[in-house]
Amino acid sequence: MSIVERRNEDLFAGSTMSFGDHLEELRSRLFKAVAGLAIGCLVGFLVGRDVVRVIKTPLEAGLKQYFQIGAVDDYKTYSKDLTAKGLPIPYTVEEVEHLVNDEGMIYTIYRVHPLAVKAALGIPRPGGKAPLPETKVPKKGQPDSSQPAASPAETTSLQLVPLFVWRPMSEDERMLVKGFSTQEPFMIYLKGSLMAGVILSSPWVFYQLWCFVAAGLYHNERRFVHTFLPASIVLFLSGAAFCFFIVFSFMLKYFLSFNRWLGIAPELRINEWLGFAIFLPVGFGLSFQLPLIMLFLNRIRLFSIENYIAKWRIAVLVILVTSMILVPSSDPYTMFFMAGPLTALYFLGILLCRWFPAPKGPLEV
Repeated sequence: MSIVERRNEDLFAGSTMSFGDHLEELRSRLFKAVAGLAIGCLVGFLVGRDVVRVIKTPLEAGLKQYFQIGAVDDYKTYSKDLTAKGLPIPYTVEEVEHLVNDEGMIYTIYRVHPLAVKAALGIPRPGGKAPLPETKVPKKGQPDSSQPAASPAETTSLQLVPLFVWRPMSEDERMLVKGFSTQEPFMIYLKGSLMAGVILSSPWVFYQLWCFVAAGLYHNERRFVHTFLPASIVLFLSGAAFCFFIVFSFMLKYFLSFNRWLGIAPELRINEWLGFAIFLPVGFGLSFQLPLIMLFLNRIRLFSIENYIAKWRIAVLVILVTSMILVPSSDPYTMFFMAGPLTALYFLGILLCRWFPAPKGPLEV
């Protein structure tokens, strides 16, 4: 076999296909793609627990940031009130910021009576009366004689004072992601496993997709598939990672800011969060294919660079509409995070077409 024959003998052998052959090729590729997706989902069930843990990470980080900001802002207001009344403050604002932001601590303010604190610490009361070492529970209908009774002057002159109780944020139940039904944890595990299966099988699915596209091309055009397939997978994973590590952080901060502005305590359910955590990264991954598709259409001479430049306004409008469809929520903030990068990717696609122009045909000058 000659060198030329070996070069022409590739994965996409065969140059002419009828309409029936195209349908048979489509059926075959879809079957293989679905089979690969099923295998990926089976593997996803093995790592489903770890996937759910990863999915919870942005949500827990958003809650932590929300309560960190709230704790510092509340203490600033509290210290200003004490200073205005001429009262001492227990901590400086810088100390609270260090404990909250650097040490990962959160506080709760309790109102306690000074006499109760003295009794708990074993400090004698004014007049030399010390509390007894043990507290006896009085019988029903009898007064409590285990502690000396406070005088009316003591009781009326002392008011409840604030006591700051600190604990790690990981022990604060407000920052725990919650479920509100018996079957909800199972459904979360199921959805997380399916999402992992889609991501794991995405290279195989893209491979089958490009194989079907290549089946309808000429031999000299099919070589583009070998170049575009790896780039397509990289772009898909890049879009999903961009959404998970960048978009989610800003989106949660934006949504939770309304809770503080309206004075509504957040009670976040992970089942509702999964709608974003599953579909939004997939939407970003698919949308990041735009420059590659533009380059491919330019290479097979369906669109020229001049067409892309002349129709850029229509392209931006289509990008905005596509962002509305792919984003699970209709808020403009999340849509901007998809439409903005897509618009930049559109112009990147124009640059790619300039950097890698289509080769001229034999009849072109």
